[in-house]
Amino acid sequence: MRVLTITSLYPSAAQPTHAVFVENRLRRIVEFSGCSARVIAPVPWFPLSNKQFGTYGKFAATPRHEWRHGIEVSHPRYVVVPKMMTLQPEAFYRSIAAEVARLRAGGYDFDLIDAHYVYPDGVAAARLGASLGKPVIVSARGSDLHQIAHMPGPRKQIQDAFQDMSHMITVSSALAVEAKALGFPTAITTVLRNGVDTDLFKPSPCEDWRAKAGPHSTLVASVGLLIPRKGHDLAIQAIATIPDAYLLIVGTGPDRQKLEDLAASLGVADRVEFTGAVPHEELPRVYSAADMLLLATYREGWPNVVLEAMACGAPVVATNIGAIPEIIVRDELGVVVPERTAGAIAAGICNIVANPRDRAHVRAHAVEHGWGEVVAAQTALYEHVAGLGFRRAA
Repeated sequence: MRVLTITSLYPSAAQPTHAVFVENRLRRIVEFSGCSARVIAPVPWFPLSNKQFGTYGKFAATPRHEWRHGIEVSHPRYVVVPKMMTLQPEAFYRSIAAEVARLRAGGYDFDLIDAHYVYPDGVAAARLGASLGKPVIVSARGSDLHQIAHMPGPRKQIQDAFQDMSHMITVSSALAVEAKALGFPTAITTVLRNGVDTDLFKPSPCEDWRAKAGPHSTLVASVGLLIPRKGHDLAIQAIATIPDAYLLIVGTGPDRQKLEDLAASLGVADRVEFTGAVPHEELPRVYSAADMLLLATYREGWPNVVLEAMACGAPVVATNIGAIPEIIVRDELGVVVPERTAGAIAAGICNIVANPRDRAHVRAHAVEHGWGEVVAAQTALYEHVAGLGFRRAA
């Protein structure tokens, strides 16, 4: 079985932690199934790689070609025109079509296309598959269906592309409902959650991280990009009402200065620490040190940080969004807050403080969500779809 993965959600030497969950899944499929894989992971074109340009500078610094964990990865460029979102599938398609033509001219062919994220990635991949007569599996991962598919232009492009998608994977039941509402056939939709690497994410030595809280008795970790969607501002506001709590905000992003200013204005700058980027391999020590993970997001598909924290024994306080209720299924695992407000989040934190969860029990739940079942199911789906060959879904 030869699989061509097409996605903008893939790590690179310039962005090693970007969408690592897609790479983790593919690595395990290759390792355990015997499939061979190539990856085309386009990045937006940008001329300058200087760090002052932030994420766009990282796009420019991304190598055109690299090997990651034994898998060959290409990073062709595509043009992104600001505020012209409906042009993205065409630009993305041209980028991947040119790269596929190069691969095939060099003697490489494949049995199916495995695309991650519906727009523009999946729309472009479906068009490519139809042009080549190759079956296409598209994985929906969150905001592609929750948000983008509700914009008039992208919505029509997504629905038009459905006929050229052989199968859709959604990472949660909530996303499967979204796909059905958009008109994608339920019969060829499979819910296949993300897994967690329980060998990496496990209780780990954490004295240095724990010491950051100083005399404070409660250490809360909020992990994710520093952007409005992640709700770090609500985390800071909640911490401001809990005098003995210390907040670690782990991640990078454009909102750092705003968040630092907010912490200062609320008088908690000494109890809110911005760690910047933390390597993936270091996160188990952060989760092991924390009394809990806080995820105050307003939109998610299947948030990997929740299971990663749980695998290290940390209970979770999270908003009632996306697949979160599918993960935090019992009170023993954490708190799903009833509303996305600082007050409700603070109450959730206090609930964990007053009723400490059994960290061994929390980890045991995460272990049930390892990669084995996911890899077996996805490999079987690959074989099934490849065996059917190209066919229109509608």
